[in-house]
Amino acid sequence: MEHTRFVGLDVHKRTVVAAVADAGRTGEVRLYGTVANSRKAIAELLAKVSRGGREKVLFAYEAGPCGYQIQRQLAGAGHECQVVAPSLIPRKAGDRVKTDRRDALMLARLLRAGELTPVVVPEGEQEGFRDLCRAREDAKNAQRVARQRLLSFLLRHSMNYDGQNWAQPHMRWLSDLKLPSPAQQIVFQEYVRAVEETTERVDRLTEQVEEYGRSSGFAKPIAAYQALRGVSTVVAATVAAEIGDLTRFDHPKKLMAFTGLVPSEFSSGESERRGGITKAGNQHVRRVLIEAAWAYRHPARVSRLIRERQAGLSAEVRDISWRAQLRLSKKFRKMAGQNKPHQVAVTAIARELVGYLWEIAHAAQEKSKPTRKAA
Repeated sequence: MEHTRFVGLDVHKRTVVAAVADAGRTGEVRLYGTVANSRKAIAELLAKVSRGGREKVLFAYEAGPCGYQIQRQLAGAGHECQVVAPSLIPRKAGDRVKTDRRDALMLARLLRAGELTPVVVPEGEQEGFRDLCRAREDAKNAQRVARQRLLSFLLRHSMNYDGQNWAQPHMRWLSDLKLPSPAQQIVFQEYVRAVEETTERVDRLTEQVEEYGRSSGFAKPIAAYQALRGVSTVVAATVAAEIGDLTRFDHPKKLMAFTGLVPSEFSSGESERRGGITKAGNQHVRRVLIEAAWAYRHPARVSRLIRERQAGLSAEVRDISWRAQLRLSKKFRKMAGQNKPHQVAVTAIARELVGYLWEIAHAAQEKSKPTRKAA
């Protein structure tokens, strides 16, 4: 066995509980203890469990709010550290006791048995781009809440706008409103100001996402993904930042499962039953893909905007985009004709859209490979 010791870490904001499992099925699994969550304490822990660096140790801890700093510190010291997916950790159905000590021992034992599923740790540039995309998503959520509060306030006072909300005519209508009492007018103005501030924040972050997407190492895949209908710069940037290289999945079905867009299944014996989507994996990617899939409720058509986005892309990528339009628009009409709810149809389209993104990623990668000159 390559590693002589396996260390499970239960990581928290201020503390880390460690457990050590020796190599071999019958090796001892023991609790090391609790150390501070600091670079100095982690370095001391590494020195002790690796016996001054003479032994090769494999570490593992659950992905969580503490990020990847411990993984990067241990990897920089020459030891492998896995950040594992919490939802894929095997657990006993009847186990109702959960403590830091038991979690660390369980991680060490499962790590030695090879039963843990690691996640892909993003590099510095990808993690920074991902944080930028998530900051924009948080700003959009804040904007939605601010708008809802304003509309709810006006509804209580029977002030309803008949046209489209948040368009220019609606904003002019809001600026002309007068509330019955001075106190209500103050509340109204504060709600309007909150909407304006969150909208400005969304616009700033959207501009930063677009600018960073054009200048970073993700520029080529982002441009290629936008060949697809409904895949705007924000959608393409979110896919690139959250997943990274799509070609690391050797089959599109694995990428579909990663996004949580595949149906759940509860089958046993002769009984087959499928439920809603699993919603496993990355929820940020799943949200933007479902948002993009709504564009395929319209007939297939290469608009001026799509033609502009496809300028400079290969004929293969443009062909993939057109095939996607033909298939996915037809699929929406077919499911709508079967009286399927539109949300169900859009989710099915988003799942297949993942396959076309995977195909475009492979096509773009093949084009970027250097060609060998004939001797």
